[in-house]
Amino acid sequence: MLKPLAILAPLAAIAAGAGLAWALGAAGILAFPALGQEAFLAALPRRAFSQLDVFALMAMPLFVLVGELMNRGGVTRALIDFSALLVGRARGGLGHVNIATSLFFAGVSGSAMADAAALSTTLVPAMRERGYTADYAGAITAASSMIGPIIPPSIILIFYGAIMGVDVAALFAAAIVPGLVLAAGLFAANAVFARLGDHPAAERRPPAVATTVQAAPSLLMPVVILAGIVFGLVTPTEAGALAVLAALAAAAVYRTLDWPMLRDSIGGATRLTGAIFSLLVAGAAANFLASLMGVPELVRAWTEGLGVGLDTFLLILVGVFLVSGMILDTQIALVLIAPILAPAAYVLGADPVHLGVMICLAITMGLITPPLGGAVLIVSSVTGASYWRLMRAIAPFILLEIVILLFLTFTPDLTLALPRALGLA
Repeated sequence: MLKPLAILAPLAAIAAGAGLAWALGAAGILAFPALGQEAFLAALPRRAFSQLDVFALMAMPLFVLVGELMNRGGVTRALIDFSALLVGRARGGLGHVNIATSLFFAGVSGSAMADAAALSTTLVPAMRERGYTADYAGAITAASSMIGPIIPPSIILIFYGAIMGVDVAALFAAAIVPGLVLAAGLFAANAVFARLGDHPAAERRPPAVATTVQAAPSLLMPVVILAGIVFGLVTPTEAGALAVLAALAAAAVYRTLDWPMLRDSIGGATRLTGAIFSLLVAGAAANFLASLMGVPELVRAWTEGLGVGLDTFLLILVGVFLVSGMILDTQIALVLIAPILAPAAYVLGADPVHLGVMICLAITMGLITPPLGGAVLIVSSVTGASYWRLMRAIAPFILLEIVILLFLTFTPDLTLALPRALGLA
């Protein structure tokens, strides 16, 4: 009786509109008596608290607040103008501007969804006015938003480092090259599509000095933060606090700092942080039960029984996280799957830092793939473009990003070059 209840109750909760954290928590708690482990329920609160009692997690609310402040603080327009200054005059200029803005925006928000929402309201209408199809403008916006969760400071990398015990500074340093490779691939793809579709260059080039000065606060902030973390001058949490102060200063420079903007930013950061921490607590029940049932050891034994090498297992791992990103929330997938599969990869010789970056990149690609595709949904809702037409238009970019992911997966030295040079790996 309890086993069907453990499965049906969470599904009923989701159908009734309950949050994923509540449904996941209900499933985890009901699974204890269903599997004869109810005696360990008394230890669950302590286990859940230990999931949250991680110093690196203190940085997450601060970086979430930074993203909220910068999104509302006039940074998008400044970054678009600066990107147009650099790459706007090439054929397909606004497509290049879209990608470059995502690259710079990543160092501010660390979120694909924020990137997609911001550029959907600004660049997509401009691209349509210049003759780009609505489908292509929306597709490249969603595709380039994948840079956001990878280029540091990244919320998902902080999350992964906290749950897996991997150094956040090393993850930040290791993610820089993959993020740049992903951007380079998208630039190349846009250049090809621009030639095939006869896309125009930007009509005008913004004034160099004024544009650079206007964008300087937004451009310097991620550089200073990242340098402070990777060189050991500040911890990620201290860097987050400094970033909040810098974001407030930037908003003052852009003359957008007022009480409604500050209130909305704090409210948005509070809601998102609460959702993430709720998922962590809910995931603690599932992880605790998995450890009691010996699931990590079973996976490790299964891996050894397959007799596969590291490369083959990494291919399986990437496939698992790609699929899980398509059907699960990013944080839920990380909490449930990473603690089980990642240790098996360590046994085969995988580097924890390289593996963390690849897992985060693979799982975030679910934001642009069906059946959900959160970033595509945002672009569709903001621009009014058809969701399935956008999915068809973004298909070549998805294929390209999967190829880049596989390339980076099997060339760990490329990802680890910077953290090794900095003594972090």
